[in-house]
Amino acid sequence: MSSWRLRRRAITFVAQLALGCLVATAVPVLVLRWVPPVTSAFMLQREIGARLTGERGFVLRHHWVPIREISPEMPLAVIAAEDQKFALHSGFDWGSIGDAISEGDGRPRGASTLSQQVAKNLFLWPERSLLRKGLEAWFTLLLEALWPKRRILEVYLNVAEFGPGVYGVGAASERFFGKPAARLTRAESALLAAVLPSPRRLRVAQPSPYLLERAAWIERQIVRLGGRAHLSKL
Repeated sequence: MSSWRLRRRAITFVAQLALGCLVATAVPVLVLRWVPPVTSAFMLQREIGARLTGERGFVLRHHWVPIREISPEMPLAVIAAEDQKFALHSGFDWGSIGDAISEGDGRPRGASTLSQQVAKNLFLWPERSLLRKGLEAWFTLLLEALWPKRRILEVYLNVAEFGPGVYGVGAASERFFGKPAARLTRAESALLAAVLPSPRRLRVAQPSPYLLERAAWIERQIVRLGGRAHLSKL
């Protein structure tokens, strides 16, 4: 067989493989634009890990709440806390990424957008690696291409971890405040958003001075963003 035919077969194989990977990843992302995910990769890993290690008393709390049934203060709080450029970027905050790289320690602090966090939490795993970061970037591109911003925000609010085994704002609101997510106040929403960097260390039920200070900062940022009017940009 001539070298030309071998190259053509190799090119065809690579093209078919790429197309297969595209379909295998894009189809579930497209379906989840309309269908509420009943779980996430992070939830499954957490529950399986608890069972394998015999973690006593572990209960995974989660139920889906449509964004129309969530107080507007909650999406505002997570935008203010985690991604103030959410309405403007296309999945990546290049300014924050550049700032993180310039710090020289290789840790992208503050560079992960809500879109990236949804990609990671919904489809991937928590450990840092080049493979996971590459897949995270790919799924982020798919989310931004196939979902509106409002859907990304809705899914984020339903898969984020707000405490040990407490996933989604519906479960968090009932667990920590004894009320549905629709009745969350700005202060309560800010307190929930304040634990997002480390929900297994920071506790909504027993807020430390640092957590209270961070929640107060989030409330000030909500005002700076323009309050509920900011959601009209999505």
